Amino acid sequence: MSFDSAPRIAITGYGCVTALGSDSITTWNALLEGRSVRAPITAISLEGCRVTEGAQAILPELSGYTAKQLSRLSRASRLLLPAATEALGMASLLDDCGHSRLKRLELSISTTACGMEKGENFLDAIWQVAPQGQTARVAHYQAQQQISELHRHFEFTGPAMIVANACAGGGNAIGHAADLIRCGMADCVLAGGYDALCELVFAGFDSLQSLAPEACRPFDQNRRGLMLGEGAGFLVLENEQKARSRKAHVLGVVAGYGHSTDRGHLTQPEQEGLPLEQAMKQALAQAQLPASSIGYINAHGTGTLFNDKAEAKAFARLFTPYSTRVSSTKAATGHTLGAAGAIEAIISLLALNTGHLPPQLNVLNPEPIIADFLVPNIQQAPSTTLQATMSVNLGFGGSNAALIFTKP
Repeated sequence: MSFDSAPRIAITGYGCVTALGSDSITTWNALLEGRSVRAPITAISLEGCRVTEGAQAILPELSGYTAKQLSRLSRASRLLLPAATEALGMASLLDDCGHSRLKRLELSISTTACGMEKGENFLDAIWQVAPQGQTARVAHYQAQQQISELHRHFEFTGPAMIVANACAGGGNAIGHAADLIRCGMADCVLAGGYDALCELVFAGFDSLQSLAPEACRPFDQNRRGLMLGEGAGFLVLENEQKARSRKAHVLGVVAGYGHSTDRGHLTQPEQEGLPLEQAMKQALAQAQLPASSIGYINAHGTGTLFNDKAEAKAFARLFTPYSTRVSSTKAATGHTLGAAGAIEAIISLLALNTGHLPPQLNVLNPEPIIADFLVPNIQQAPSTTLQATMSVNLGFGGSNAALIFTKP
């Protein structure tokens, strides 16, 4: 199917939960205010870790659950259910009881750790010789557990795809959902990602010495690492024609998607940024847009030495002649891993529709190659008219993803 004959991919709803807020608008307003949420982590044990601070979310309230039912939900589920509720509600796909109006709904979801803390709690109890109640923890620690909880909570069924491309997974999940609609295999897909703080992942990054001992400073010459966070983000993607036929409000369009694989190193991106550049060029080709049309890029921008350098080189080659602006919002939200691509896609869409750009926080001495691209940390900067925005993500194993959003 050619690009010209394929249906356009409409976005009719979105929702997120981050450490900045329990919904997308609260998160967005906090970003524009230049807020960050770095604080001591209390949700998990970090005994022996070099760094013990990050971006911990306040779990939103969940109505309709008993105390016992809530205790059985993983922290990940407590993040993703409200985010999905916001997205489906915005798309007018929930009835008065909060159930899906669609009895069949495809899912394309990214995560790195699923509901890892249930497994960690199980191991802790076994080591402490306290076997009581461990059956429930084992039963709720499965890769498909959060999928089952989405199905049960909203009362829909349908196939589900779990994307595990590390930190690029959220972007890949949205791109996969768009491909399903573009080739006629689905009319509507709930796409996104989630991850909660857990001991294994936090300790792993800490042991790699990838965590910043102070503020996360993406694209600063003196950056010292990333800040881990947690959250969930979802977008409702639909065949635009069918979305309009049900009188849904179209909020934006997924105009292009590109992806590539470095094939070089397990944790480091290719240092010239060539595979990322390839993914961005693929997205531009699918969107049939020139690089000059991209007014804002939400960068992966982890604040690590190798990631930021590779990204900066790729951006400089592709966008130097233009007025493209760049920022990484991970300095504010933390790196949310499997949720990052989805949350940052929502941020890119909000930038497109409002004309406001999230500032690049904590930069004191920017990398020269990207300094002119970075959104300055100026409160209440004037809005600008954007034709298109882009969100890019890189992940361990060499995964790269690029998404382009345009107005309806």
